[in-house]
Amino acid sequence: MRFPLFVALRFLREGRLQTGLILGGVGVGVAVIVFLSALIGGLQESLIDRTLGSQAHVVVRAPEEMPRPLRVARAGELLDDRVERAVLRTGSIDTWMQVRETIARRRGVLAVSPVVGGAAFARAGGVAYAVALQGIEPEAFDRVVGIRDEMVAGRFEVGGGNAVIGVELARDLALGVGDKLRLSTAEVEAPEVLTVAGIFDLGNEDVNRRWVLVSLRQGQTLLELPGRVTALEVKVAEIFEAEAIAREIAGDTGLEARSWMETNAQLLTALRSQASSSMTIQFFVVVAVALGIASVLVVSVVQRSRQIGILKAMGASTGEVVQIFLIQGGIVGLIGSAVGILGGAALAWAFVTFVRTDAGQPLFPITIEAPLVLRTALLATATGILAAVAPARRAARLDPARAIHGD
Repeated sequence: MRFPLFVALRFLREGRLQTGLILGGVGVGVAVIVFLSALIGGLQESLIDRTLGSQAHVVVRAPEEMPRPLRVARAGELLDDRVERAVLRTGSIDTWMQVRETIARRRGVLAVSPVVGGAAFARAGGVAYAVALQGIEPEAFDRVVGIRDEMVAGRFEVGGGNAVIGVELARDLALGVGDKLRLSTAEVEAPEVLTVAGIFDLGNEDVNRRWVLVSLRQGQTLLELPGRVTALEVKVAEIFEAEAIAREIAGDTGLEARSWMETNAQLLTALRSQASSSMTIQFFVVVAVALGIASVLVVSVVQRSRQIGILKAMGASTGEVVQIFLIQGGIVGLIGSAVGILGGAALAWAFVTFVRTDAGQPLFPITIEAPLVLRTALLATATGILAAVAPARRAARLDPARAIHGD
């Protein structure tokens, strides 16, 4: 292996201009791949965070009652046959503690939060707003939604007559921490007076305007669902496995389980389209890099035909000649990938530094992680080796006598 490596390095040094050009081409290609992958990854992470920041990955509910046939008859004569839906009422899960334990044991599930939810009216200072009442267990809910880190005022504390509301609702009702809020529901007409313990901002205007968080027991009382919950919200380790986990949960529990992938179908389509576009661009970049390396090495074979013939005449085997050009391709790919990774990192830094929102914040974070660097370096090196196969075979087929005499 020492002889082919020595010759390969000698050939690269002799053709400095060619070597420099192809290293630049490989570097540009790798920089594009690194920057594009990091850019698409950051954009997808930002979209997912903004969309899923205020919702669970899987929501488990009691199955909806199916429509039932209704037959109207008189004196033994059928007059009408129609389908009528059941009266709409809040579905609830009675054995939610056992169901939660079953879900929590499933592989890939990080947290399960019981929630009792329903419509309510929030009143303050003579102003009333329709809101979504959420009775929660604070610790479990925080593990699913991560709301504690999104508090902008006060503290995340429910129970004991406290409630937590969003910034938009606080603004609409002119409420601050420590102010009183009246809550009433269709089930309980007498308003419940609660103290605003904290105000959150989940980055979703509708959620910030509608959510009122109270303790699970308080929510059950206001909605007249003692000992029951309306949903179990689940957080999973891998968000793109949520649909498969939802199907497994539905099969195990007999309840309805819907993942974010089902309820946010348009977002999922957009993410897949971005990933497909990125892969297509990367494919053509790799093809361009491979053609560039192959063309330079083919020229190198033509230019060094006499040297290759002399090497073979002196006893170099066909395998060693092949190795010389494969090593050149690998070296070009490896060094070009190092240059390209630095270039991609520089492009990412420039994007984060100079492309800003009106508020002066980066559009979204871009992180170049070790797996991306390693994957790209291996791809560039493998591309260089594969691109050198054709030139290596051409060099191996050279006849020493004809190559030395220039025939």
